Amino acid sequence: MAIVGAGPVGLALAIELGHRGIACLVVERNDRVGHAPRAKTTHARTREHLRRWGIADRLRAASPLGVDYPSTVLFVTRLGGYALARFENAFNCRPGRDPRYSEHAQWIPQYTLEEVLRAHVQTLPGVQVRFGTEFVACTQDDGEVRVQVRDVASGATETVACDYLLGADGARSAVREAIGARLSGQHGLSRNYNLVFRARGLAQAHRHEKAIMYWQVNPDFPGLIGPMDRDDIWFFMPTGVKSDVKLSERDGAALIRTATGIDHAYEVLSSDEWTASRLIADRYRDRRIFLAGDACHLHPPFGGYGMNMGIADSVDLGWKIAAVLQGWGGKALLDSYERERRPVHGWVMDEAVANHSVLANQLWQDGLEVPGAAGDALRETVGARIRELKQREFNTIGVVLGYRYEDSPVIVADGSEAPPNGSVYVPSARPGHVAPHAWLKSGVSLYDGFGPGFTLLTMSGAAAEDIETTQRDAGSAGLPLTVMSTDDAAIAELYQARYALIRPDQHVAWRGNAAPPRDVLERIAGRA
Repeated sequence: MAIVGAGPVGLALAIELGHRGIACLVVERNDRVGHAPRAKTTHARTREHLRRWGIADRLRAASPLGVDYPSTVLFVTRLGGYALARFENAFNCRPGRDPRYSEHAQWIPQYTLEEVLRAHVQTLPGVQVRFGTEFVACTQDDGEVRVQVRDVASGATETVACDYLLGADGARSAVREAIGARLSGQHGLSRNYNLVFRARGLAQAHRHEKAIMYWQVNPDFPGLIGPMDRDDIWFFMPTGVKSDVKLSERDGAALIRTATGIDHAYEVLSSDEWTASRLIADRYRDRRIFLAGDACHLHPPFGGYGMNMGIADSVDLGWKIAAVLQGWGGKALLDSYERERRPVHGWVMDEAVANHSVLANQLWQDGLEVPGAAGDALRETVGARIRELKQREFNTIGVVLGYRYEDSPVIVADGSEAPPNGSVYVPSARPGHVAPHAWLKSGVSLYDGFGPGFTLLTMSGAAAEDIETTQRDAGSAGLPLTVMSTDDAAIAELYQARYALIRPDQHVAWRGNAAPPRDVLERIAGRA
């Protein structure tokens, strides 16, 4: 397996494959170091995958602000101005046990997540990462993909033969271009900037409480600002910047000073312009070549879905490729990748675009910075509007855990009604959904009992002969199967069936009150 791109998406696939004993080569043109202003939210679902890989605790320990740093979002006129609205436990980052998930989300710079993923990749036999190596071209036939790569420093090229190729090489994906896939949708929804800067003592220079983000609502440079890393490193993101305004590292300090209203020493470390768009590829695959992450879907970052969706792409594709290469998975597994992921992408992209439709730019009203009773009254009115319009953006758990695979050839539907999509998460064991989570009486997560292949989860009343039959059928079909039994009535209530088959990615593949027939096993393995 060859992977182009050593960001979170490419590393996630390498880890998923490496844990399953599949050798792979990851090539990356850049060194992936520095304070690039990328994602800062690792959602609960992503951290559940890190838990499967045994590294969730490592990411928790790597948190530069401390895992107990309050995940509060404040709307203010300026960092040095008035408070408008407050959102507590944004993105479900608060530590502690929650029945809905096995791992809380985490506010952490993407480059720190990448460091944890890279360190883990280096421990996996058969997984190799080459930095300073770029993708040049590829050809394929029924048996393999031949990938031409080039050493950036020396210019030397070589051709690598592999079973499959993944393009996890971002918005300007060369792999996407190589297979002739095209992005379409809404381009240029807004023009924005990302600045990373050091400001020693800034946290003590303003009067607001600790927060991971401060949305600054003012007429000068509305946008987001917040702490990002140790050594007083912050991010600043002015949004909806007019086309005639050009920002650079040289004038960044003055810009931040104006936007915050705080006369302070600001050392700008990086500045880049970016455009918010809603774009999706017309196809995610050409035979043995696949796309994942920003290579096939792009949307505004509001809600923090982008990187997390890309990692979920790699998990979905990773166990399926491993199953095919190990001989127990059929071609329908690979066919199901786009069938499963594209509708989820569409739903999440709509969420992100809806969040993007109300930025700090649209919330400003003249008089918000006027002191006294009249200003207080207006600030209360605008604050109430913010709380109404923006709560879904920071209460994301319904999207993070509530996505489902409705039209998959490797999911066996049972005809039950789907719970509503929304910001409120309703656990459901309906086939295609993320398996409902629970904490066992012993104190461990239900998920910790799931195996690396399929898991047959059985409730009280399950017949021993049914379990034995399923084990025998799986064995004769070569399917990896773990049996997990529980007599917990609360879990039985969640699953609404005596038996459930859980996929390697923790999605429900089938459920029923009798042993799964052999044809069900064939179908969920992509062989029917």
